[in-house]
Amino acid sequence: MKKIIKRAGLAVGLSLGLGLLVAEALAHGDVTPHAVDTSSLQPVGKEWVAANPYRGNEKAVAVGADGYLHNCAGCHGLNANSGGVAPDLLLLTKDCLGMTSKDQQASCLKDTDEYFKEITLNGKKTSDGRYVMPAYSSVFTQEAVWAVKTYTDARTVEENAKKAK
Repeated sequence: MKKIIKRAGLAVGLSLGLGLLVAEALAHGDVTPHAVDTSSLQPVGKEWVAANPYRGNEKAVAVGADGYLHNCAGCHGLNANSGGVAPDLLLLTKDCLGMTSKDQQASCLKDTDEYFKEITLNGKKTSDGRYVMPAYSSVFTQEAVWAVKTYTDARTVEENAKKAK
């Protein structure tokens, strides 16, 4: 009888452990890159532009929000509110938006656009070569990258306005 109880306990323990392992693996959601429908946006062209051409474009914000939800939210948080798993994307342009000089602000935003584009397209690896963010170059068009960036920038402006009140 004791052997049966021990085996049943072991089976339950293994099942719970496996269940927790599966839950942890799924905690980040689906990290497979998904294409973003940008058909409602003005095409940017084949050559990559240096700065986000959709900045402030409400249609691009909506397209970017959908792209973000399906590709980024699992790690970077819903509504771009980081849960601490991955970097807080709202911090990327926060300092730029606080600059009083419009020329400095434009230069800063262009730099963050370039950084965002490179990380989004090529992914990010640790020093030992392990990917901590997948590369999206196989499924994201230029329009998709800039739409998602437009969304995160709009969320930064929104959050800054809330904090200013």
